Amino acid sequence: MSLFDQVNEDIRAAMLARDKERLEAVRNIKKVLLEAKTAKSGAEELPDEEAIRVISKLAKQGRDSAEIYAGQKRQDLADFELAQVKVYESYLPKQMSDEELTAAVSEIIARVGATSLKEMGKVMGVASKELAGKVEGKLISDKVKSLLG
Repeated sequence: MSLFDQVNEDIRAAMLARDKERLEAVRNIKKVLLEAKTAKSGAEELPDEEAIRVISKLAKQGRDSAEIYAGQKRQDLADFELAQVKVYESYLPKQMSDEELTAAVSEIIARVGATSLKEMGKVMGVASKELAGKVEGKLISDKVKSLLG
């Protein structure tokens, strides 16, 4: 079952359970997936890799919004955003630990043959494709800088 089909099933389950918060989050995921699907020249099916990338972007936006709300002393809105992010993250693969990230980035650096920070762009291009959805981009960038620097 594709991720898109799973989202559709979860919408039905949330409606039957009358879980308004989850229903809203899952409908938001479906909306964004449909937009991505039509943007891809109307392709018949959205690949799961692309769906994961879109959902991880949605989760990042939610975390950023929650941070802004918390900074503005609007904890009610921050809590709502974080609840939505929790639902989004349930569709994402397990996030890599720091040790796993270090090993993966070290292997990519060796494969690309990078030796200095000047070659960070080459490493980031490969790393962001291979680790998409498994680790946030900023963490990848920080790890590449620390290993090359």
